[in-house]
Amino acid sequence: MSKLRQVYLLDPQRLSPETIAVTFAKTSRSPESFRDIAEELTDEKSAQFHEKWVVGYGHSSVAEHATLHIAVENVSRLAVEVLEGNRLASFTEKSTRYQKWEEDAFIVPEELEGHPLKQRYLDTCHMLFDTYQRSLPVLEQYAQTRIPRKAGESDSAYERRLRTDYVDVARFLLPAASMANVGMTINARALEHALCKMLSHPLAEVRRMGEDIKEIAEKNVPTLVKYAHALPYLQQISETFTAVGRQVSAIAFDGRQWCTLVDYDRSAEDKVLAAVLYRYANLDFEQAAAYIASRTIREKLDLAQALLGDCETHTTPLRELEHAFFTFDLILDQGAYYELKRHRMMTQTPQALTTLLGHATPRWMTEAGFGETYHQAMRTADETYRALAALSPEVASYVVPNGFNRRVLLTLNLRTASHLLELRSAPNAHFSIRRVAQRMSEEIARVYPLLGPMLRCTPGERWQEIEQTYFTSLY
Repeated sequence: MSKLRQVYLLDPQRLSPETIAVTFAKTSRSPESFRDIAEELTDEKSAQFHEKWVVGYGHSSVAEHATLHIAVENVSRLAVEVLEGNRLASFTEKSTRYQKWEEDAFIVPEELEGHPLKQRYLDTCHMLFDTYQRSLPVLEQYAQTRIPRKAGESDSAYERRLRTDYVDVARFLLPAASMANVGMTINARALEHALCKMLSHPLAEVRRMGEDIKEIAEKNVPTLVKYAHALPYLQQISETFTAVGRQVSAIAFDGRQWCTLVDYDRSAEDKVLAAVLYRYANLDFEQAAAYIASRTIREKLDLAQALLGDCETHTTPLRELEHAFFTFDLILDQGAYYELKRHRMMTQTPQALTTLLGHATPRWMTEAGFGETYHQAMRTADETYRALAALSPEVASYVVPNGFNRRVLLTLNLRTASHLLELRSAPNAHFSIRRVAQRMSEEIARVYPLLGPMLRCTPGERWQEIEQTYFTSLY
């Protein structure tokens, strides 16, 4: 056997995902090279291995080596949201910022088949898409008055530059029923967990999507996902806590407390600096923490500067920042939440999408002379939502446009916050999520005065300025 370092790919065109997973698994007890192990395997032998060790003995980590690339098309953005709620996967989806939607590109939930409210649902979705289509040329014409053409700029280049801005505004009208495509890369272990959640979901569309994904996955990893099934545990929790929630009277939202830092570790900064010292010094953590606690503010600031101040753009800071956690209670429009939910290295607890927290109105919508039409569309969507919610709150969510507000509870660490704030406060980020990022940055800096101001939030813009510039109302 060669003693030289070797690095190579196992060919997914020649080996099935389950065989690759077994090949990696066997290296723990076999002295052979990965190539030699793979040559001895067949799909049948690989299935037998998984049946014994993964299914029988629970060695589920083996399934993480079997990776699938799954294309899902023509599902609602509500269903995509469920799919993307799975943390250990990678997703790319059709964007409401860079593409325009056709008039009939929405899902009709099967729960409404044969129901008297189906026609009202259809009428509302058609109205929203028609309003969206009519807003596009109006907003494009207005954008031309706000964004001058550059010298020598071609028509196509100018239109592309305009489109980003006016489509950003028009998207507030698109409902959660809007069809989308999403590509997902996921390992078999995470996929089985995702399938169990989808198959347990109250919406028929999500359950059907789960069934279709399982059917496709079984062709490539037949042993690793065949036992995925609906979980009574998830269904029971939903029923129990929904019933409890009906007994509690919610306080009316007045628009002021839309970003609340509800919990944070008061000693987090010292803890982070002590953890970094622990990494590089031969000390136990108590000794490292005692040393940091004994330093002056100036000395701690110098250490914070060394940790974050010289960290270049797009460089991932040290993992020790993960020792500092905090929790936000946010209210933001659905379009902004859709951007936020992509940050899966945190704990997100979103409430159901409703119309109960009001809707945001982009300033361009009003200044372009389309404001009353926009508000009428949102009023109609609200009325239809309330009618549908009496049948099913889950089904009612389909008709809620991006402009309506939503609650979400976030628990994240400083390292994740650094990435979130850098990406979502950038000038090319949508103004709705920039507002959220700037407000979160301000709150973090308030409670973490050493490390908070060094997080890479784009300077020169404040959340109050974003509200004044981009919105005429927020609720």
